[in-house]
Amino acid sequence: MLSLALLRDPKYRNYWIAQFLSQLGSWMQAATQGWLVLELSGSAERLGLVVALQFLPSLLFSLPAGVLSDRYSRRNLMFITQGGMGLLALLMSVLIISHTVRYEQVLVFAFLYGIFNAVDLPVRQAFTVELAGRERYPGAIAINSFAFNTSRVIGPAIAGILIAKFGLGWSYFANALSFVPLLLVLRGIPPLPPQIKSGSAVGHALEGLRFVWREPLLRRVIWLIGLSSLFGMNFSTIVPVYSKLQLGLQAQGYGFLMAAVGLGSIVAAIIQALGSGARPLRAVWGSIILGVALMFLVFPLAPVWVAVVLGIAGLGMITTNINSNTTVQLITPDHIRGRVMSVYSMVLLGSGPPGAYLSGLLMEHFGVRWGVATMGLLTLLATLYLMRFPWPRTLSSRTEPPPVASPVASD
Repeated sequence: MLSLALLRDPKYRNYWIAQFLSQLGSWMQAATQGWLVLELSGSAERLGLVVALQFLPSLLFSLPAGVLSDRYSRRNLMFITQGGMGLLALLMSVLIISHTVRYEQVLVFAFLYGIFNAVDLPVRQAFTVELAGRERYPGAIAINSFAFNTSRVIGPAIAGILIAKFGLGWSYFANALSFVPLLLVLRGIPPLPPQIKSGSAVGHALEGLRFVWREPLLRRVIWLIGLSSLFGMNFSTIVPVYSKLQLGLQAQGYGFLMAAVGLGSIVAAIIQALGSGARPLRAVWGSIILGVALMFLVFPLAPVWVAVVLGIAGLGMITTNINSNTTVQLITPDHIRGRVMSVYSMVLLGSGPPGAYLSGLLMEHFGVRWGVATMGLLTLLATLYLMRFPWPRTLSSRTEPPPVASPVASD
């Protein structure tokens, strides 16, 4: 299996472990942020605004980040993004522990953190291919997704314990520390030369957009991930609101529900790791599962059954994400990878702001259960519309990327 072969590579194994620790801290912080905002404001709409501000930079900076990813050392760019997020987490922990934090400061933090994350995602995804190699990339995304979703289970559970025992600020402090191993591992990886060295930044960004527009399957994947993210993948808003305002749970109960989403995601990652290549059609079925699961939350379920439904929703979400990401990577030539992945990241994360605010607004004005169910219905309808178009069952890592018409050298 490609996944196990990658873990036998010491360089990639060290990177994978360090990235897992960083993601563990990030999920602790994400879970804590939702609880913090509800403690400060008690409003689902205000929580939606925080999440929206955190993902807004993806709309503004993802395309420039893709150009940076192809023009400069991806390893050096990750130093900046990972270090910046670590410093912001440390600052936020000080504000919370000193009892001086205000809702407005959380808004500013979310936006600044979102800027670093918007640049980091396309850079990190292109760096993964650089480190693993294109042939081994399907295995890399499978084990990376396994680490990401394992941290999604463990992180919120640890955060719930920390919040209950020591307070909200220590989750942010733990996240700040979690960036240190990854920075040390990156220091030991020699930087590779950039893919492009000169020319117009605008021209290079447009080249990536043109490539996405010319490839029918790539266009369909982008539409699928954008609409699914807009309507169905708003767990940072849905889960804290559902747990606190609908079920009346405390911090540990909230952590349990967040862990349930991650557990379903781990199952999806394991299923993907057992195979190879990408399955575009499976991405569509993942979005259908996600939409139907969210619609089931309209019923007055006990917390344990809510956890089961959220686990199924998590399985659907990650099935869509893994197969969409792998499909895009296998279709894309190396020299334009950063720019194409920036389009993917812009759509995936950029649909977060309107989606988060919309879900918060619906839950605020129509009730939590009906608001969530409406988002699930919209996810299902959007996916069924996209099923009108052809979706191949599989793509292999040996699939040759289509040629790019003419790389832009200057403007």
